[in-house]
Amino acid sequence: MTDNHEPIHPLPVENLAEEPAKAKNKSTGTLGLVAVLAVGALVGGTAGAGVATWAITSNNNNSQSTASGPAVPATITVNDAANATQITAIAASAGPSVVTVSVNGGTAAGTGSGVILTEDGYILTNTHVVTLDGESAHPTISVQTYDGHIYSGELIGTDPITDLAIIKIDGTFQPLQFADSSKLNVGDDAVAIGAPLGLSNTVTSGIVSALNRSITVSSSAAPQDGESQTPNDNNGSGPFNFWEFSTPDDNSEQQQTPTAAQQASIFLPVVQTDAAINPGNSGGALLDIDGKIIGINVAIAGTQSTVVGQSGNIGVGFAIPSNLAKRVAFDIINDGVASHGLLGATVMDALTDSAIATKTVVGASVQSVTNGGAAQKAGIRKGDVITSFNSLPITSSTDLTAQVRAAEAGSSATVTYLRNGKATTVTVTLGELK
Repeated sequence: MTDNHEPIHPLPVENLAEEPAKAKNKSTGTLGLVAVLAVGALVGGTAGAGVATWAITSNNNNSQSTASGPAVPATITVNDAANATQITAIAASAGPSVVTVSVNGGTAAGTGSGVILTEDGYILTNTHVVTLDGESAHPTISVQTYDGHIYSGELIGTDPITDLAIIKIDGTFQPLQFADSSKLNVGDDAVAIGAPLGLSNTVTSGIVSALNRSITVSSSAAPQDGESQTPNDNNGSGPFNFWEFSTPDDNSEQQQTPTAAQQASIFLPVVQTDAAINPGNSGGALLDIDGKIIGINVAIAGTQSTVVGQSGNIGVGFAIPSNLAKRVAFDIINDGVASHGLLGATVMDALTDSAIATKTVVGASVQSVTNGGAAQKAGIRKGDVITSFNSLPITSSTDLTAQVRAAEAGSSATVTYLRNGKATTVTVTLGELK
């Protein structure tokens, strides 16, 4: 169960559908104006212009060949190829597909990471990276590839609800492939590649520390045209703050229908890892032992003593699961926008619901249901305690909101709830968050 009292720092995670080679409908400009997460991506200057590049020549069977097109050299220095580790092979294979994203919004600038998804240059990153934590709706973006080349980036679209965004650069590149995050196990190897503190091509490793975790972070919504927004200079260190976990009011209507721009907080299902993640890793890759994406790095946790804007890795990092990241990314590329589920219910933590006299189970306690909404149609009513969503445990209102938002609008979901001590499972057809 997520501890909502510990500060979380948004940083700056198989195939669900056939990956399109080209976009069907290319959108220009910012599509959604709510930047979801503000994990610390590095603030400040441009990363170094080039790195020594060596090719690995060992016959490690776990090394990944390039996706398509000509072979691409490795991005790391290998002094003893005969004794290179599996992590070395992953870094050499996947490194060319991870980029450094530099953003300038006029009054603010910052640096994050990104992952190349298609051979023709579509890149996945975080919304908070491209909007400078909500300070710029029309940023100037440049992308540095592993070999030091700089490209002008076009913002194709954002999905603030999941803190994901798509950038396009022109050229031919080596894309990464997605793994199936639903098949992850706690203890699986995890490798993070990105540009922490602006240090491009940085590789760290660890394990998957926890699954089915949910976090709440402050929105990094970009301002609407004409809106004024006070620049956030992060004490002179740049725009990307380490944001704290939000602790929603127990009576907040988390399942009603706020517009994207109205949402002060977002709710994310995440993969937890102890691979070192720091400011600047935002939007970078969390990889499995085969060099496939299991998550997009998005946030880190900190202690109560953490000073905002000055903290770093303490071994608790979070990534958006690959299945969710893949769906949203290709929805943006193909359709310009991604959809999100709506249950149509107001919920709070069961453990803090004073209406429940004897607390015997954790979950999301239903406070009200929307007339004609998905929950009401499925027979869910006030007083029910939801304990499972699509077979995943629900321990709090944050868990439920995160899972509902991760689901596609119009999709079917199974919901298990307790009423008078009896468990009932129903199928719900989710509405759409507008």
